[in-house]
Amino acid sequence: MTSLVEFFNALGKYDFLQSALLTAVMVGIMSGIIGSFIILRGMSLMGDAISHAVLPGVAVAYMLGINILIGASIFGVLAALLIGFVAARSKIKTDTSIGVVFSAFYALGFILISMAESSTNLHHILFGNILAVSDSDIMTTAVVLGIVILFVVIFYKELLVTSFDATYAKTYGLNVQVIHYTLMLVLTLVTVSALQTVGIILVVAMLITPAATAFLWTDKLDVMLVLSAVVGVVSSITGLYFSYTFNWASGPAIVIVAALLFAISFVFSPKQNFFKLQRSVAK
Repeated sequence: MTSLVEFFNALGKYDFLQSALLTAVMVGIMSGIIGSFIILRGMSLMGDAISHAVLPGVAVAYMLGINILIGASIFGVLAALLIGFVAARSKIKTDTSIGVVFSAFYALGFILISMAESSTNLHHILFGNILAVSDSDIMTTAVVLGIVILFVVIFYKELLVTSFDATYAKTYGLNVQVIHYTLMLVLTLVTVSALQTVGIILVVAMLITPAATAFLWTDKLDVMLVLSAVVGVVSSITGLYFSYTFNWASGPAIVIVAALLFAISFVFSPKQNFFKLQRSVAK
């Protein structure tokens, strides 16, 4: 087993490990921030849908030789629009329309990936490979992180109001739909940026778990955003250590750490008050 001292020594020697660490930190921050709004809006299923719906966009981008951010963003936004259209124009509920659309996109993605098998690695797309990030991946992640921070800073009040009371937001004169689909676009960008670290299958875990962990510790949105970002960073760095040490896939390693932090918070956070609840039940 690689000790922490050996790991940090390796960080000083190997450029690929430095790149992986930098990318992991950025993905942890952006996932935590956007994930906070996703769970406050009760949109966990939508986050899952978007993360899977970008797969055909990734495949098309590979086949055309263009940046995957372009292809994935188009398909991510298209999936969000289709989900909204089906839910609004039919009698089925939103969760059903999410299931129909994202499963169709996911299946299409697998077919397209099989057609582009010579130019991409399906395993890395599904589960991530943070130790193989390129300079272009780092630049893309940095740009998306900047977009996320700028988006939240500029539209913080609008996001706050629409996340807690959409009806009041409408009476206040806010265009709830525009804010919703802009958030979906940013969510898509974050999803694509996280492909290299955790992969498509597990990206929703990085969007939800750190934010859910932070939610157990505070009722204030600004504090939640910071805590969620911190949990995302700690999960990413610790997961990177396990990935490097045991030669595990980076995605599962990072998600397992995030899940453990959630489990600890579930038991010990004052807001959850698990032990007090258990004593009350026992009485």
